[in-house]
Amino acid sequence: MHQPPAFVHPQYPKHVCHLKKAIYGLKQAPRAWFHRFSSFLLTHGFSSSQADPSMFSYHNDSHTLILLLFVDDIILTGSFSSLITSFIDILGRQFAMKDLVDLHYFLEVHVSRSSAGLFLSQQKYTSDLLHKFHMHTCKPVRTPSTARTTLSLSDDELPADPIEYRSMVGALQYLTMTLLDIAYAVHVVS
Repeated sequence: MHQPPAFVHPQYPKHVCHLKKAIYGLKQAPRAWFHRFSSFLLTHGFSSSQADPSMFSYHNDSHTLILLLFVDDIILTGSFSSLITSFIDILGRQFAMKDLVDLHYFLEVHVSRSSAGLFLSQQKYTSDLLHKFHMHTCKPVRTPSTARTTLSLSDDELPADPIEYRSMVGALQYLTMTLLDIAYAVHVVS
C-alpha cells in the first residue's frame, strides 16, 4: 500500500504494506457504526433525509424529533422536551454515550441561545482560518469580488503551493454554511 499522491506523513515510510489490514479495518468501522445506528433509528420510527443521509426525523401526530449524526457526535432536537428526554434514555440504553445537554459547538459552528432563538456563528473558525493562511492582518472589503470575475491559468501563475490553495478553498466552502455573502467569491476561486 502507498500513501495518497501529494500526501507524505513524516512519521510513516512511503511503503506501509504491513499496516494494510489495520487501515482497512479503520475504513470499515465508521460504516459499520453508521449502519448499526441508522438501523436502530429506522426501527424506532425515524426516517432518513433525502437531502442529507446523516439527518433523521421522527414525526408523530403532534411532535417532531430531528437527529443529526456526524461520526460519533449527535445533535437531537424536537418540538417537545419530554419526548427528547425519553428518546435520549432509549439511546442511552442501546449505546454507550454521554449527554452534554445544551449544544454549544458542533463541527466548527458555535451555537448561542437567546430568547429570540438560536444564533449560529463560525467566528472562531473564521479567525483560525485567517491565522492559518496568514491573512489575519488583511483589511476587509465590502464586496469580495466583482460579479463577472473569471480566473484562468493564463492571467496569473499557478499558486505557489496548490495543496495549500485547495485546503484554503475547501475551508472557505465550509465557511459558506453561515456566511452566504461569500458564496459567489468562493465559487469563483474553487
